[in-house]
Amino acid sequence: MTSFTPISAAIGGGLIGLAVALLMLLNGRIAGISGIAGGALTFRRDELPWQLAFLVGLVAAPLLMHAAGYALPNPIMPTNWAVIVVGGLLTGFGTQWSGGCTSGHGLCGMARLSPRSIVATGIFMVTAMIVVFLIRHVWGGVL
Repeated sequence: MTSFTPISAAIGGGLIGLAVALLMLLNGRIAGISGIAGGALTFRRDELPWQLAFLVGLVAAPLLMHAAGYALPNPIMPTNWAVIVVGGLLTGFGTQWSGGCTSGHGLCGMARLSPRSIVATGIFMVTAMIVVFLIRHVWGGVL
C-alpha cells in the first residue's frame, strides 16, 4: 500500500464508528465480524435477520459504490495457495483463541474500555507490525 488518503480514511473511519455505535444503540449488539458470521451459521431465528443484513451490507456496500462509479481496490494476494490457506487457518484459530476478531475487539471492545479487548488489540497490532517488518525487510516480499 503506497497511497496515503487521510480524508477518505477519516470519512471511512467515521462511518465505521457510526455503524458500530448504531448497532450497539439500536440493537444492543457488538459489531464483531467473526461473532456475527459465526452466529449466522447457527441459524438462530431471532438473531438471523440482523446478522444476514449486516453480512449482506458488507458485500453490497462496495458493490454499490462500484456501480456508482467508484473504483474497487485491487488487493495484492499471495500467489501461493498454501500461504492463503495457512493464513486463513491462523486467522480462524486466533479469532477463536482471543474471543473475537480485530473488529470486535478493536472497534467495540476498545470503545467499551474492555481490558481483554485492549490487550487483544495491542497483541494484534504488535503482531501485524512484526509480520510486515519480516515480510518487507527480512524475506524481501517473497510471500
